[in-house]
Amino acid sequence: MSLTAHIRSHRKPRRSASTIAMRAGVASGVLGTLAVATAAGSANAAEPVTQTLELPVLTGDLAAQVAQSAQATQQAAANYQLQAERDAAATAAAKEAKKDLADAKAEAKKKSEAARKAAAERATRAAERTTLSTTASSSSDSSTSSSTATGSAAAVIAFVKAQIGDAYVSGGTGPNSWDCSGLMQTAFKQVGVDLPRVSQDQSTFGTQVSLDNLLPGDILYWGGAGSAYHVAVYVGDGMFVGAQNPSTGVAEKPLSYDPPTGAVRVL
Repeated sequence: MSLTAHIRSHRKPRRSASTIAMRAGVASGVLGTLAVATAAGSANAAEPVTQTLELPVLTGDLAAQVAQSAQATQQAAANYQLQAERDAAATAAAKEAKKDLADAKAEAKKKSEAARKAAAERATRAAERTTLSTTASSSSDSSTSSSTATGSAAAVIAFVKAQIGDAYVSGGTGPNSWDCSGLMQTAFKQVGVDLPRVSQDQSTFGTQVSLDNLLPGDILYWGGAGSAYHVAVYVGDGMFVGAQNPSTGVAEKPLSYDPPTGAVRVL
C-alpha cells in the first residue's frame, strides 16, 4: 500500500463535458439577461418616460362635454324662439279676432239701422198713399176742377197721354223715347212754358203746392225740392203720367202706385 493512498487529493474531480456545457449555457443566459437589462437602463436614462396616455382621453371627454353643452344651449335658444313666435302668433290672432268681432258688431249695427230706416220709410210711404187716396177720392166727389183740365193744362195733358207706350231712354227728349224731365220739358213747351232740362231744376220751377190741393197740369216730383230724381204731370182723378223707367216706358199710374214728395204749379 502506498503511503499516499489515504491522503485526500486537493484536486477537484474532473467534471463531465455535459456538466461543463450546461454551466456554460446558464452563464451565457445570465450574461444575455444582464446585457438586456443594461441596454434598457441606458435607454431609460436617455429618454425619460412620462405618463401621457390619460391626457388625450381627458381632452376628448372635455370636448364632448363642451359640444353637448353648446348643443343644449342651441336647443334651448331654438325652443325660446319657437315659443316667442307662437306667443306672437297667438297675440296677433287675438287682435285679429277682436277686430273681426268689432267689425261684425259695427256691420250688424249698420244693417239694423238701415232696416229701421227702411221700415220707417215704408210706414211713411204707406201713410202718404192712404192720405193721397183719401184726398183724391174727396176731390173727385166734391169738385170737378181737379179732374177736368182746361186751357193750357188740357193741352199739356193731351200731349203726355199721346206719348203713353213710348220707350224710356235716359236723356231722351222725343219724339219716340223719353226720360222723365225730357217729357215734361217738351210737353210744357207746347203751351209756351220753357222748363229747365233736369228734374232737380223742374222741382223748384213755379209755385210749390201741397199734395192735397193738386190741379191737372201740376208737376209732381220725387225726392227733395231742388234734388228731385223723378218728375211727372198730374192729369186729374188721382192719376199721373210720366216716363217711369225702362220696363214701363211712358205710363199712366195712380198716385198710390208711387206717392210723390211734392208738386209745383207752373200754369
